[in-house]
Amino acid sequence: MRLLRYTDPGFAEDLAVYCQNTRGTPEFRAEVARILQAVERKGDEAIVEFTSQFDGVQLSPEQFKVDPEEIKNAARSLGKSNSRAVKIAIHCVEDFHKRSLPVSWKGKNPHGATVGEQFYPLERVGLYVPGGNVPLVSTVIMTAVLARLAKVPEIAVFTPPGPQGAVNPGLLAALHFCGIKEVYRLGGVQAIGAMAFGSATIRPVNKIFGPGNAYVTEAKRQVFGIAGVDLLPGPSEIMVIADASAKPAFVAADLLAQAEHGLGGRIFLVATNDEIVAKVNEEMNRQVADLSRAPLIQSVLNTDFLVIRVDDLDQAAVLVDKIAPEHLGLQFESRLINGFIKKIRHAGAIFVGGHSPVVLGDFTAGPSHTLPTGGTGRFFSGLSVTDFFRRSSLIHYGPRSLALARPVVETFSRLEQLDAHGRSLQIRFEK
Repeated sequence: MRLLRYTDPGFAEDLAVYCQNTRGTPEFRAEVARILQAVERKGDEAIVEFTSQFDGVQLSPEQFKVDPEEIKNAARSLGKSNSRAVKIAIHCVEDFHKRSLPVSWKGKNPHGATVGEQFYPLERVGLYVPGGNVPLVSTVIMTAVLARLAKVPEIAVFTPPGPQGAVNPGLLAALHFCGIKEVYRLGGVQAIGAMAFGSATIRPVNKIFGPGNAYVTEAKRQVFGIAGVDLLPGPSEIMVIADASAKPAFVAADLLAQAEHGLGGRIFLVATNDEIVAKVNEEMNRQVADLSRAPLIQSVLNTDFLVIRVDDLDQAAVLVDKIAPEHLGLQFESRLINGFIKKIRHAGAIFVGGHSPVVLGDFTAGPSHTLPTGGTGRFFSGLSVTDFFRRSSLIHYGPRSLALARPVVETFSRLEQLDAHGRSLQIRFEK
């Protein structure tokens, strides 16, 4: 655990070092570029090579795609209780995001012309579902449900292969319940390359979605422009703001849950007094001993856990907007929470009060858990169903509305010295 005090000299500099750019070293970026270039040039051959190198699995191109029958069988064998839980989560996510479905519209502008917007689902998308350390079954729901709501015609899912090339059956079952049939047992940078460039066995996609580790996120950054990408999410991060009224056990549990995602993320505790810091630290030490992934969690706490001591919630609000955390937990006096929320602008998802653990957002509350990380919450929002659409503007003028627009067009044509522009309107009034 590292401790910084908001009022200490050099605090801003120390915080900036901790929150430094997450793009990694030039060597790291070059390694990602090397893999992508190989996939672009050699296609399936490179994908086979890198899957063997990084995942320890030897696949032929014919084995990339998961047999649809295997997906169905996984759903049948999941069991009633597990199936019910997955379906409830799907329902919650559908219920939340259907409220955001865009609606095409038409109306009259001040010239009397018809203008509007037309929304179209993307033709083909690729969804990346992490599965290296743990199979993120919930990520299937948090991406695929939105794509299905948008009525995207083609949805291809990519997830890393496990031992002997197997894909986790729980993950496959969730894919079945979401209506996904095109699934590839491919992960890492090579999977992002396959989505962007395509190969002899894989057709490229229009846009890539889903969280991943630092390599996957950097790969998505590098292929942007060849394919669209979402909000570059990952690795995971959390900030909990706590005062003396917070329950230390609750705060500790939320911090440990996010540390469970592994190295590379950021864990923040922002506290208004020293006592809550000591109590939360004590609770974390007590709870971590009982967790199955304790060694990994402890390594994250040793390197990526930062405590920031503030004097008041105004200082905490400044920190939120500076850091733009992926998950923000507000565990302080309830009467102060609404006022605090009005002061902040840059948080991926806000969890209000001690009875709103971040795990609800991870699994079932409704909003997608695909959220901006690494400070990108300053300009990105969490994944939405609207991200699976593209929009076209509609413009329809007639003779009368064109005449009303004529003086404006003539003026701008002169100001910008573009006479062909002005002529394109003027010619419509010549006999």
